[in-house]
Amino acid sequence: MSATSFEQSAPPARRRVLAPPIPPEGEGGFSRSWFPICLSSDVPAGKVVGRDFLDGRVVVYRGPDGSARVLSAYCPHLGADLSVGDVHEGQLRCAFHHWRFDDSGACVATGCGDPAPPRAQLFVFPVQERYGLVWAFNGETPTFDLPDFPFPDEELVVRTLEMDEIFPVDPWVFCANTPDVQHIKALHNITFDNGDPDPDQFTWTDHSFRYNFEGRLPSGDLIAYDLGITATNIFYQSGSVNGRWFGFIMPFGIPQPGSITSFLVLAARRDDAVDGDTEEFLDAIQALEESIVADDRPVLNTVHFRPGTTTRSDKALNRFLQYVRDFPRTHPSRDFIN
Repeated sequence: MSATSFEQSAPPARRRVLAPPIPPEGEGGFSRSWFPICLSSDVPAGKVVGRDFLDGRVVVYRGPDGSARVLSAYCPHLGADLSVGDVHEGQLRCAFHHWRFDDSGACVATGCGDPAPPRAQLFVFPVQERYGLVWAFNGETPTFDLPDFPFPDEELVVRTLEMDEIFPVDPWVFCANTPDVQHIKALHNITFDNGDPDPDQFTWTDHSFRYNFEGRLPSGDLIAYDLGITATNIFYQSGSVNGRWFGFIMPFGIPQPGSITSFLVLAARRDDAVDGDTEEFLDAIQALEESIVADDRPVLNTVHFRPGTTTRSDKALNRFLQYVRDFPRTHPSRDFIN
């Protein structure tokens, strides 16, 4: 066969059908959201803790009032990492030359006694401490709060832990599993009692979505879930297993672009305890949620997430992906944390 005849018989070139891309976190900034930095228990009074965050590094310590602070990690003098420093008289002190910084991030003293340079400043993140975590908001001013459980915090027993693995995806990739109801059935073998959740019944805001369903776990246990995503990195779940309420939040941090750290927040009502079984119940809920993550793990560790050909059953997923495309990004700490 001649080269000419071979070329004539070759099939037409094929191209993959792709939806509009979703820029990776870090491109155009990072999602304007609350991010978990560390466990509250990791930051006792007097200790400075360093954590990689976004595309740089931050430090966490407690001020004189005991409240957690999150600031950029690098000293504006010569760039020493303040996590190897200490807390001196309630102020953050650099180990290199003993420059000191107050809660506003301003340098208030130098080790040599020279006047503190007025422009020697650290970036201070908005912070809140809740659910056993220290959270930092990526932005100058928070635009929404963390999700609440339907019961006051004082009525709950809360267990919080950090997972010891880093997934090589952006937070929204993991969170996209929540509106992907087909994956809930196919991968997790959860059945819906009243048909697939109706995407038109999802509740959307500019920073979240929620929906609910009743169904069964593969074990046959009855479940009733209200679940959703806040921003692009906080999974929320409030519901019941066999009629007993529990709450679950799984927030994702960004230690560097293209990767996530994960935390588990498990909650039970004190008044629901039977013969003091709250910890045993939380053990069971933790095992349930960890089994869901175990199902997802092989996919998350290998996926090249790029929306392509979808079907009508992907209506809620497609709306979430557009929500992610539209979600505001910012990076006011860029010049400080690098």
